[in-house]
Amino acid sequence: MSPSPMREPRKQANRAEEIVAHEAAQFISREAGSESLITVIRAQSIAHGDRMLVFVSVFPIEKAQAAMNLLARKREAFSDHLKAHVHMRLPRVDFLLDNGEEDGAPANEFSKI
Repeated sequence: MSPSPMREPRKQANRAEEIVAHEAAQFISREAGSESLITVIRAQSIAHGDRMLVFVSVFPIEKAQAAMNLLARKREAFSDHLKAHVHMRLPRVDFLLDNGEEDGAPANEFSKI
């Protein structure tokens, strides 16, 4: 039995999310300083693949704002990195902080978009 054609776009989105998350982790490890630990949690495709949200955690939390400012400044450089390393239609990438809530659940940052 062949897979449903309706499921194929989600499979492509999942693969794109994996690729972007992996490349973001490599890029951040190369570009970020040693002031904080920035970890890629996951990537999420939205707007039919036109945008990709990359969720990161930052330790120590006191350095989160500086880390997010760095990622915002480096967004274009990350786009160039993706162009050089992946063969896919490139979405607009935004970095969002996801250090989790007090109860351990991830923050729902993308609801603000």
